[in-house]
Amino acid sequence: MSFKVLNSAFLTLIQDSGRFSYSHLGVTNSGFMDEYAAFACNKLLDNDIKGNLLEISFPNLHLEATKDTTLALTGAFCELFINDEQKNTWCSHQVKKGDSIRIGSFKSGQRVYLGVKNGFILKKEFGSFSTTLKEGFGKILEKNSILDFEEFKGIKTKKWHKNYLPQYGNDLTLRVILSYQEDTFSNEAKELFFNNKYKITSDFNRMACKLDGKEIKSNINGVISEAISYGSIQIPNDGKPIILLKEAQTIGGYPKIGSVLSVDCFKLVQMKIGGTVNFKEISINQAQEKLKKFYSTFLS
Repeated sequence: MSFKVLNSAFLTLIQDSGRFSYSHLGVTNSGFMDEYAAFACNKLLDNDIKGNLLEISFPNLHLEATKDTTLALTGAFCELFINDEQKNTWCSHQVKKGDSIRIGSFKSGQRVYLGVKNGFILKKEFGSFSTTLKEGFGKILEKNSILDFEEFKGIKTKKWHKNYLPQYGNDLTLRVILSYQEDTFSNEAKELFFNNKYKITSDFNRMACKLDGKEIKSNINGVISEAISYGSIQIPNDGKPIILLKEAQTIGGYPKIGSVLSVDCFKLVQMKIGGTVNFKEISINQAQEKLKKFYSTFLS
């Protein structure tokens, strides 16, 4: 045994960087909802940044270690207790056999990432460890289940630099690359879209984020179902934007006004229901530069 789950918080999932090359079979990519926090967690452990982690969306996860290891915790700022002693997040900690690890209340943010040195020992499905809820792949943590890992007795703790800690707030600007279907939206519709705030509704999960606010309309009722990308902004018949996320369907038939820059999606998934977003246009060249800078930071 390695970690014994004494109490499983609702919707605690194993995730890695995702499952690719199976969209033609209807299999979604899945993977880390917040790649910044997840990559940082693996960096703190000197793991492959794409390696598997626990993605924790609710408090009160309680684990018992049955082997020595080093763990790290990033993402939402939350209470972390090791043997009932509160510890800092966004850093790594040595854990001994018999230690208790508990995740308490979330102070800001919505998703926490917990990893161990060298990752959890699991079997890949379709080339990934990621849990995909609607397709039944991966692992959902349950009470009394076991998470295995290699014993690690080294002492090497790290802390994420305070200048690079994220700020999780209630208002966010999302940068958008307009899509090839933008011509199906009038100038008035695009002006409404870019000049108003939208509220995050309770229809917010690993598949998508539904927004409420000014209705915008396309001059077509729909499109023939086609492949869709991460971050796509669909405009359904009610005119309320839907931002597609890591477990979105592989094809869709609503017009798309554009796509949210990936790194901004990582920030969006840490927001709470009731938070507000607004949109800002960005060119494809600007978007590529932003993405190149983001991934080169972690791959260097």
